[in-house]
Amino acid sequence: MTRDMDAEADAFVLGLMDEADESRSMADLSSDPDWARAVGRARDRFLPIDLMADAAPVPADLVQRVTARLSEAPSVAANLPGPPRMRRLLPAAAAIVALACGIGIGSRMSDPDPVVVAVLLDDGGVPRAIVEDYGSEHARIRFVSDIAVPDGRQMQVWTLPSQDMGPISLGLLETDRAERLSPPDLPTPAGGQLYEITLEPEGGSPTGRPTGPILAKGLAAVQDGV
Repeated sequence: MTRDMDAEADAFVLGLMDEADESRSMADLSSDPDWARAVGRARDRFLPIDLMADAAPVPADLVQRVTARLSEAPSVAANLPGPPRMRRLLPAAAAIVALACGIGIGSRMSDPDPVVVAVLLDDGGVPRAIVEDYGSEHARIRFVSDIAVPDGRQMQVWTLPSQDMGPISLGLLETDRAERLSPPDLPTPAGGQLYEITLEPEGGSPTGRPTGPILAKGLAAVQDGV
């Protein structure tokens, strides 16, 4: 049977693999570039939904209600593509996605949507941060894993609006925690726009362009409704 790498990556990102498969998949991130890219694509699909939102209370029986609704239409699951193991995991996956969507919608109803969202990955394909760019209004960065910053160095966030403009700094970071950025007046961010974090001398790049090693980078995805 042909391996459905994207389906496996979805299961890995959603935490639906058993312990043995998860350990194998984690180890493959550093040795299999195709697998690392598939996981990056899956995290790009799911992480913005799950991590852009603040925590909010949800009904205690939400998962049971979603699972019950799915069981009322077994033919839908039977006709879905993918290996049988993924079909068996469908109710749990759908419940997790429904939960994430419910939290996101509930907490963001009063907030404007970002124009683009970029998931920044390191060289191993491991997600490090998410950038939400609201255009000239502001941008925001949230970290999804810890980054160690040596003494005398500082993280700096960049974007590439166009080749002609070159990389533009969105700001310096004090810690690897969520921070609001205040970018200069730039063109409206677009799909495929590059965002990255570099390690610079304390106080920022001395040249106004990235000079240090790239800690994480990613391409922006335009958000629905924008």
